[in-house]
Order: sequence, then structure tokens, then C-alpha cells
Amino acid sequence: MSSQGSACLRLADGRPFTVSPATLKWEGNGLVRPECVLATAAGDLFAADWRGGVAHIRPDGSQALYAGSLPGGRPLRPNGIALRPSGAFLLADLGETQGGVFELGRDGSVRPFLVEADGVELPPSNFVAEDRLGRIWVTVSTRLHPRTRAHRADIADGFIVLKDERGARIVADNLGYTNEAHVSPDGAWLYVNETFGRRLVRFRIAADGSLDDRQTVATFGKGTFPDGLAFGGAGGVWIASIVSNRVIRVAPDGSQQLILEDADEAHVDWCEQAFLAGTMGRTHMDTCGGRYLKNISSLAFGGRDLRTIYLGCLKGDAIASFQSPVAGHPPAHWHY
Repeated sequence: MSSQGSACLRLADGRPFTVSPATLKWEGNGLVRPECVLATAAGDLFAADWRGGVAHIRPDGSQALYAGSLPGGRPLRPNGIALRPSGAFLLADLGETQGGVFELGRDGSVRPFLVEADGVELPPSNFVAEDRLGRIWVTVSTRLHPRTRAHRADIADGFIVLKDERGARIVADNLGYTNEAHVSPDGAWLYVNETFGRRLVRFRIAADGSLDDRQTVATFGKGTFPDGLAFGGAGGVWIASIVSNRVIRVAPDGSQQLILEDADEAHVDWCEQAFLAGTMGRTHMDTCGGRYLKNISSLAFGGRDLRTIYLGCLKGDAIASFQSPVAGHPPAHWHY
């Protein structure tokens, strides 16, 4: 998979840039399902945490947990998280049968933020992002229950919700397990990973926030199931793959460069066979095939110069990191 062309990211000596899993550094401890990780200019790290909220790893290494409960005592199961200018968080709730987006204060207060769109109650929700214009983008991977029924190439019932001053509405539908979605640095496109469609796609964003001109940026092969994404320098899109613990850089010309991999071949084969047979389930997601990493699901550029890449893992209890030769684009929350 590693690209050797002109679009390949290289070190100063000309060698293609790769990272050995054995050289990863680690931040934090005792985290519970840190599926999504965010970094800020101040050096703070925030991760979704299934103890009911967001884990905060401060620059000095100390930690805090901001946790709360949903109305009625329903456990809060944050998957994707977004940091707001106020310091509060938006959490995409991955409940058993219900979802939606909730706002969590650092005092543990929780309030519903978005629980329906187009008059329909949101199913278990995957990801939430707030862009530089204050628009909220929410992804729902599937309408099926349990969600593992959509771990197939022939299911495409995921969708994207936009919430802005006009209200909340579905702006894209029929996606193959919608995962992370981010507005491009130039503001013109919404990039989206379809995990079990095994595609990175993008939509042109119209002035009213509607999406059109869907384009496939990259398709992925055996063992690659794209989950998280981030924008790097030189126009690259960095992808985190569950199952195979891969980090892949997709260059502007569509070529792919394998940056990092911590995979067990037998485990990848087992998952791949189940995926192709339409029998991929919870057991495959909960079994980790890596020696160091436990199902990479998210990545974020951070550090003083935006050259540190942090990795969130579905089954991890800490945040892994490595240094990139190119800086990432600062996210909307960078100076919050």
C-alpha cells in the first residue's frame, strides 16, 4: 500500500515516512474506551470516556474526568466528542437503542442538544463536529438495530445531520456506515469516512449548508476500515483504520501511504472473512489484533507545532502518539 511516488511523504534523507508501533509514546492512564481524541494549542488532550463523559489529560500529565448522566438515569456513552468555545463538550451518544447529541459541562451538567432531525428521533449516534462557522455536523452510522447488522458492504443506511440557524435536518443519506466527518480547511467540502463502505468520500458544501456533488476520494482494501480522519499539511488526509490498526495518508492525487500498522495477520484475515461473508459482529470489534494498539479509531494533530499525532483506540486505556514530519491543520477548537 505504501506509495513510492512523488506524493509520498518522505523524510529529509528521502526515505518514505513510516512509524514503528514500538516507538509510540503514551499519554494518560485508566481511560475507558477513548474512541475520540481532541488536542488544543494549550497542550490539553480530551478523549471520549465511557465512565460517562470526557477525560482531560492536562499538559502536566494530571487528569480529570467530566462525567454526567442522561435524563432518566440512562448511561451516557460518548463516541465522538466536540469541544465548544465555552469549554463545554458536545457528545454523540452511542446508546443501545437511543442516540442524539448532548452538551456536557465541566461541572457534570448534561442537557439535550439534538435528539431529532426532520421529526425523527436520532438512533445511536456516532460523531459530532462543530466547524468554524458554528455549524454542527452529526453522523449516524446506521438505522439498524443492533448496529452490527450494518457491518456489511451491502448496507448503506447511514446519514449526516446538519444543525445551524435554520434548524436540524438530514443533508446526506445512504452512506455505508457513516463515521467521522470534518469540513476541509478551505471550508468547501465535508469529508466523510464510510467504515464498512470502505471509502473516504466528500461532499461540496453549499451556502445554505446542503451537500451535493458527492465524490469518492479513496477506496480501501483488505483489512482497512476507515474510522477517524484529520487534515495534514500538503493537502493530505490522514485516516485511522479499526481492525488493522493502520494510519494511512491519502495524498491529494488519491494515492495512499501506509504510515503505521500494528496488525496480526490472522486477526485481519478472520475479520476480513467475516466481513465478506456478512457475519462480522461485536466479537470482531472487541478483539484486538495489535501488539501495542487496541483498535485505532481516531487521530488528531497536536503539540506546539501541530506535528504530534495522537491516536484514540476503541479498546485502549491511554492515548498513543508519534511525531509527523508535516504539521496538521489546526481544528476549529484549536485555541479554545
